Amino acid sequence: MIVKMKFVNISGPQNDIDRVMDLYLSRYEIQLESALSELKTVDNLRPFVETNPYKDALLKATQFVGYLSDPEDIVPDNSMGLNEIFELIRTTNDEYLKVQAKQDTLKKKREEKEAKQRVIEPFRPLNGDLGAVMNYKYIAYRFGKLPAEQYQKLEKYLLHDLEAIFVKGEQDDNFVYGAYFAAPAKIQKADAVFRSLHFERIEIPPDYQGTPDEACRKLTQEIFEIQKEMTDLDRQTEEMLVKEAPKLVAAKKRLEELAHNFDVRKVAAKVKDKKEDYYILCGWMAEDDVEKFMAEAQNDDKVFVVVEDDHDSYFGEPPTKLDNPKLFKPFEMFVGMYGLPAHNELDPTIFVGITYSFIFGVMFGDVGQGLLLVIAGALIYHFKKAPLAGIIATAGIFSTIFGFMFGSIFGFEDLIEPLWLRPIDHMTTLPFVGKLNTVFIVSIAFGMGLIVVAMVLHIINAMKEHDTQSAWFDANGVAGLVFYASVIVVVALFMSGHKTPAGIVLFVMFGVPLILILFKTPLTNKIKKKAEKMEESKAMFLVEGFFELFETLLSYFSNTLSFVRIGAFAVSHAAMMEVVLMLAGVEDGNTNWVIIVFGNLFVCLMEGLVVGIQVLRLEYYEMFSRFYKGSGRVFQPYSKKKN
Repeated sequence: MIVKMKFVNISGPQNDIDRVMDLYLSRYEIQLESALSELKTVDNLRPFVETNPYKDALLKATQFVGYLSDPEDIVPDNSMGLNEIFELIRTTNDEYLKVQAKQDTLKKKREEKEAKQRVIEPFRPLNGDLGAVMNYKYIAYRFGKLPAEQYQKLEKYLLHDLEAIFVKGEQDDNFVYGAYFAAPAKIQKADAVFRSLHFERIEIPPDYQGTPDEACRKLTQEIFEIQKEMTDLDRQTEEMLVKEAPKLVAAKKRLEELAHNFDVRKVAAKVKDKKEDYYILCGWMAEDDVEKFMAEAQNDDKVFVVVEDDHDSYFGEPPTKLDNPKLFKPFEMFVGMYGLPAHNELDPTIFVGITYSFIFGVMFGDVGQGLLLVIAGALIYHFKKAPLAGIIATAGIFSTIFGFMFGSIFGFEDLIEPLWLRPIDHMTTLPFVGKLNTVFIVSIAFGMGLIVVAMVLHIINAMKEHDTQSAWFDANGVAGLVFYASVIVVVALFMSGHKTPAGIVLFVMFGVPLILILFKTPLTNKIKKKAEKMEESKAMFLVEGFFELFETLLSYFSNTLSFVRIGAFAVSHAAMMEVVLMLAGVEDGNTNWVIIVFGNLFVCLMEGLVVGIQVLRLEYYEMFSRFYKGSGRVFQPYSKKKN
């Protein structure tokens, strides 16, 4: 069902807008529209130009709450006023910044130590004291690395004639680290040779003590101590935030509300009066909410509420808010996928809920598998609130019912007697047709009934929209309904062996509605007393009308036959389960229960998915296309209701 909407204007002193939002409108769902664009008849409207005073505090509160583990499980302390909230955020931020300053200092110190460690680490195999090496007077040295393939050349061809000593450090896949030593007089020659080998020098700072290995171990210990200090600071921060956790969570929630309410100025407008400025808010509210809101605010001399009745002329189409019984609530998803109904259109949710579940049950009739769908769907819907799970659970109920009607439990058809028939083998003889599966015949008859119901809904919608042509002369209007109902009656009389009406009666039943459909446009113009000139010639009008009429007749026929799939899937389900039982060896008396279980799960999942899609196709193409437009826009409240 569609909730009736009212367009309301709310105004009052400019400095009172936050109180109104917090005290009243936060407890109701209202879709706010831009007052500047909607209220074109009001003079001197100006936008609000103000900075949100809660934004910075909210960012800090969000940051602090984000550091807490499982903040949603913390019970908020709602005893604070606004000044206390700001003071809490300020003091918490001051303490946090002090700790962060210490953390930054330690982090920088750690990075320096790590950089020094990375420099000296490749030279750990060298045993010399770095302090002594750095102070050599009669020996020159160079630390660095060279490509691994160049080191092989050095070792094989040059090292013996170089008059220098190369001490190897660590080696990886690409480079060999080390240092070479030479007399000061020979160092230039050594430098030239090593440059030709692509040796890259690495400068070693003079503040290392001991061997490279000792220096590395000392730096590792210093880094560990620094990291320990940083961990202690993290623990202090955590303890500080945990201590204030209930207040921080409450502050974040309250600041979110206040910041959100303050942002209402983006869609509000202000108008200058002789004494003071006033704000104006406008938007859509449910009729019941409007009455409650006006009753609450009637004694508030700072709030003025005006309900606009002629919204169609000035404020456009109201948004659509659906409010259906809990059982049919999940089916609003299917309606939304096609398009929400306009405010003057019928809500098809209950129609979809009943027809979808019923058809699904016929096509997937099995007591055991139906109960599986009910249990799985109900559990998922209870915990996850997924609409599709609710639909599956409801459809599973009808699957269970038709399982009893067909006498099928997990594919076994010899455990219970069917309350109606077994789809796979029950036949009916029809005149001039012969034997047909009974489920096929019932499916077509059921489809005819649904098409008639869809036509009736189309007529109701057209009447509500005051659309004369669509209501009376459309293929789904009164003319189409009379024609299609006449076909059903004649076919039913013929198939049951009764006499059909005389030729004149048949012409009235079939011919007159088709003529009305053919000349729907000129007839509508005549009724509305419009003198519209035909754009094409009369002959062209008749030709086009003939082909459109022929297409309409084909659509009646194809749409009716489309419902055969209901019976086809009922039969195919029974056939698939017969295959599963045959593979499991039930007929031979050696039942393989593993195949039974997995076969049922496979059929339940695969065929359940296919049947669900096919039923939705019937809903959209064979029924919705006849009566439903789905041109409404979704109702988007500015804020969720709060108590």
